[in-house]
Amino acid sequence: MCELRLKTLVNRRTAGLIALTVVLADQLTKYWARTSLIGAPRTVIPNLLSWEYAENTGAAFGFLRGSGAGVVLGLAAVGAVGVVAYAVSQATRTIEVVGLALVGGGAAGNLVDRITNSDEFLAGYVVDWIRLPNFPNFNIADSAITVGAALLIWIAWRVDGR
Repeated sequence: MCELRLKTLVNRRTAGLIALTVVLADQLTKYWARTSLIGAPRTVIPNLLSWEYAENTGAAFGFLRGSGAGVVLGLAAVGAVGVVAYAVSQATRTIEVVGLALVGGGAAGNLVDRITNSDEFLAGYVVDWIRLPNFPNFNIADSAITVGAALLIWIAWRVDGR
């Protein structure tokens, strides 16, 4: 029992550190995008990668942009952070903790934007700034959510599915 409590504590600390790192990296890069990229996009690799400021009222990668679903998406992010916090306490593998922390950190990073970029409760936009050809702009938080979800799917398929 004591070993399980210790493992849960380690999982929570590890997840907290990973999630906090994601939120800080996300918010710092969004600050940079707000102060450096508005009206001044930058090509990093021609025809492949550029930095371009965008305000996204939808979900990750521009899904539901302009739909007026900002509050619903904000509430979903609050729920996701809560579910992830609970799931971390139940996780038995380090890779699960990492995947969950990436999802939680990404959700929290975009939630900060929804709270701070509007006068209405949770209805704000999310700053996106990474641009690939034929793909909507995205940010560090979106990337963390995607990588974390992919890890969790891989674990479920590879490890649990045997």
